[in-house]
Amino acid sequence: MRKPPLASGPAGPDALRPLLDTTLDALTTGARARGGPLPAGGPEAVAARVTAALGDALPDQGDPDALRTLVHALAEGAADPADPLCAAHLHCPPLAVATAADLAVSVLNPSLDSWDQAPAASALEAEVTRALARQTGLADALVTTGGTESNQLALLLAREAHGGSVRLVCGANAHHSLPRAAWLLGLPDPVVVPAPNGTLDPAALDQALAGLPGPLLVAATAGTTDAGLIDPLPEIAALCAAHGARLHIDAAYGGGLLFSDRHREKLAGLDAAHTVTLDLHKLGWQPVAAGLLAVARPHELAALHQRADYLNADDDTEAGFPDLLDRSLRTTRRPDILKIAVTLKTLGRTGLGTLVDQVCAHAQEFAALVRDRPGFELYDRPTISTVLFRPAGATDDVVAAVRRGLLHEGRAVLGRARLDGRLWLKATLLNPHTRPDDLAHLLKLVEGNTPR
Repeated sequence: MRKPPLASGPAGPDALRPLLDTTLDALTTGARARGGPLPAGGPEAVAARVTAALGDALPDQGDPDALRTLVHALAEGAADPADPLCAAHLHCPPLAVATAADLAVSVLNPSLDSWDQAPAASALEAEVTRALARQTGLADALVTTGGTESNQLALLLAREAHGGSVRLVCGANAHHSLPRAAWLLGLPDPVVVPAPNGTLDPAALDQALAGLPGPLLVAATAGTTDAGLIDPLPEIAALCAAHGARLHIDAAYGGGLLFSDRHREKLAGLDAAHTVTLDLHKLGWQPVAAGLLAVARPHELAALHQRADYLNADDDTEAGFPDLLDRSLRTTRRPDILKIAVTLKTLGRTGLGTLVDQVCAHAQEFAALVRDRPGFELYDRPTISTVLFRPAGATDDVVAAVRRGLLHEGRAVLGRARLDGRLWLKATLLNPHTRPDDLAHLLKLVEGNTPR
């Protein structure tokens, strides 16, 4: 039997070229078969098509056409974030240049658990993470799989900085990963502060901090998942300083505003945090995953330190070989920093800022369409690029049914959010190529699926 070719090594590029052609052709034909932002027919129909394409998942004899068949099936059954009518979640269309860079990572397969597995990648990560941390006003940053891992690391560092115990204080608007991280780390139940109108209430926070024994970690949010709202960061930072509480800011969504001269002022107060969550597979247009945790005090990363002689022996470290085990909770770790570095270098802060400005402008345009269209209700003007709206007078059941109907037909992908005790449709606009006609069409689809 002929040995299957490897992706790397001298023969790797020649082996990959025809496979890449097969993959790209299958992506094209699969998307054409889908015909919209989402496959039609709902979960059962999609599962049936995937099952038919897969057949026996582990056959005795291989199928040389498996790559084409399964990539086609994936594309046909995908929710395509590059389609302007796919606007439910913080699920961005990745940049082509970032995706191309990610291919090199897959081919070379470096692992950032020791320098001798990833010499260039470890040096690149050290440079780029510090540069991104400086954008937040902090000193260093770790690469993570996203906001959930970053938030968990933030609580872990806070716990270790305070001798093994800390109590989380967060708003009712906080991301679910924060209370879950407290549970995973064996911390006391979080104190949840009211968040009227979707943002943490400083007066309620002040009262909570005054009545709680320390040590305390306050978690604020810069870009809520449901509405893209930003907590009053300067006021929260001042309260933390007054009460001696540590501050973490979850800017997984809103952190991308740092690239924009027009919008970065919305993140005033970010530099007062001890830790900040960033997530560039949201407002950074990176393939998943591209998270970071920025830290103000790099010495606190010593809490992550582990010793494994085969990875970071003392004599190797003394000889100048970097110790990478204090850069993550993970051991095997791919260099997601390459795609980020290529994007930053290719577009620059100005180029990324332009993309941020464009999607924020699209949100304002869509909100204006909703506001001016009879029969619709707008929650509020968008803060970042999320718009909440609903058919006026509709019950929550009708709002939910409208969304599910569009999903089942494969015509549009909208999210849902509950605020002020009511259910809203959520449009999260992350595609800088979206046109005004696309926004009008999205609203028309909702209108056409709403019972009279």
